[in-house]
Amino acid sequence: MDTATHVVMGIAIGGLATLDPVVAENTVNSHSVLVAAIIGSQIPDIDTFLKLRNNAVYLRNHRGVTHSIPAVLFWPIAVTAFVSLFFPETNILHLWIWSFIAVFLHVFVDIFNAYGTQALRPFSNKWVAFGIINTFDPIIFSLHVLGIIFWIFGAPPGYTFLIMYTVIILYYLLRFIMQRTVRSALLKTIPDAEEIIIAPTMRFNQWRLAVTSKDNFYVGRAYKRSITIFDKFKRLPVPQSPIIEAASKDKNISAFLSFSPVYRWEIGEFDNYYEVRYIDLRYRSNGHYPFVAIVQLNHDLDIIASYTGWIYSEEKLRKKLNIVTE
Repeated sequence: MDTATHVVMGIAIGGLATLDPVVAENTVNSHSVLVAAIIGSQIPDIDTFLKLRNNAVYLRNHRGVTHSIPAVLFWPIAVTAFVSLFFPETNILHLWIWSFIAVFLHVFVDIFNAYGTQALRPFSNKWVAFGIINTFDPIIFSLHVLGIIFWIFGAPPGYTFLIMYTVIILYYLLRFIMQRTVRSALLKTIPDAEEIIIAPTMRFNQWRLAVTSKDNFYVGRAYKRSITIFDKFKRLPVPQSPIIEAASKDKNISAFLSFSPVYRWEIGEFDNYYEVRYIDLRYRSNGHYPFVAIVQLNHDLDIIASYTGWIYSEEKLRKKLNIVTE
């Protein structure tokens, strides 16, 4: 989920914790748990700072180690130790319990996004992504904000957020059913589909589609049961060539390939350089595919520029690469 949703989730967990008699018995416990819940709801995303290095490092590591099983066990201990420095009289056991709940829920809700997490590490590096909830879901965020407002105006926080989370659980079940309905409709449209990626959008009834069949890639949208295919690409294996081999050594290309499950490729030859481009098919927006990896090589096959990330125009891409086309 996005940062704002994780913040309000932390506040909600702090309110829910008042159902715990030990937390509710004094203000020290309730205040420390609230602080710990807010921090615990944020700390797995500490790897966001990797963006300051470069996109390749960020892609390879975001929602990886920091969302793994060892991390879920470690973060509550770290949060408890940190918060107890400011609240030395707090109940350590219950502070740890609610810190653990906050961290666990952060990782748990992230697996329902299309991006997913490597939550099964170290047992598996596979990305777990159910793709039923958008990274920012207006309904989930609004329910949290509404619950916080009720709390501010005097509603009992424990029962308020217990009711809210019951509603959210039912909402998740509804989204799962909706996704299965889209999948069923899609298989009628593309019966030979081998791999189907159905990703949510900001709009409740609309989904992004990226489908792989034996011979083709399909990109489209679903609105309820209605399927619209926008693009169809021939599924061609990446060729074995000196250009591809040289490009594959680039960190941006390797990071992209480690992250993207469905993509097409292009090779261009210009007066002064070759260009290899990989295009993720999951994120079509207004006829454009913004998530790419690109590497440019001179005719001696030395890498002269590369980039991976979100680009919405060729002009911005060229500025990132610092190369002017012929």
